[in-house]
Amino acid sequence: MSAGTILQERSGSVAILRLERPPANAMDIAFGERVDAELTRLEQSADVGAVMITGSGSCFSAGLDLKIVPTYGADEQRRLIEATGRAFARLYAFPLPTVAAINGHAIAGGLVLALCCDYRLAASGDYKIGLTEARVGVPFPIVPMSIVRAELAPAVARELVLRARNTTPADALARGIVDEIQSPDRLLPRALEVAAEMAELPRITFGKIKRQLRSGTLALINESLDHGDPILSDWLTAETLKAAAAVLGMR
Repeated sequence: MSAGTILQERSGSVAILRLERPPANAMDIAFGERVDAELTRLEQSADVGAVMITGSGSCFSAGLDLKIVPTYGADEQRRLIEATGRAFARLYAFPLPTVAAINGHAIAGGLVLALCCDYRLAASGDYKIGLTEARVGVPFPIVPMSIVRAELAPAVARELVLRARNTTPADALARGIVDEIQSPDRLLPRALEVAAEMAELPRITFGKIKRQLRSGTLALINESLDHGDPILSDWLTAETLKAAAAVLGMR
């Protein structure tokens, strides 16, 4: 990530990836490329049994960097869609167990990142979870939309995507967006417990079963990555600049 990084720690066989790009751990081209590279390396590490992802500060991730991304030209837009698409796809298809520890705001692409994980825990507290792409004038590329449709109940996906309003951690639990809520001081210890438990599952079998479970969605994702996303022809427009500026002005 530009002006930021992804920190890696270890707790036994669990690799911990911590998003570190203050203040909101927002995504740009370098973010996608770094996540993809880190996951590729971890997949090849025989002593890694599971991966846990969390954020630094008060955010898990607030999604695309709205100060930078709306100014991208056509080539940068293509690179961003490809980089973040491959990062999401790599995480969604990752053959080892993955756990998201949502420590704060998880918005738009930040929530998609969490939805890529096999088990999702959220801290209790007053912060936002949602899919607000429509509010900032950013249409969904195929990869994140495929993951949203696969991981959320249809009525939940419809409301989150089309109303583009954020919700609370408690509501996210009630609607199946996250699997459990823990107090902030218990979030990481509990997430590590879940990751360590899942790391004990037979490695090869787990990877095969995950591919079976997600085969239809992964086929759509791979088709998009191999042949390009049609949305590239008119992804970001002048409307995006205006909508993103309005949202930034409200924060």
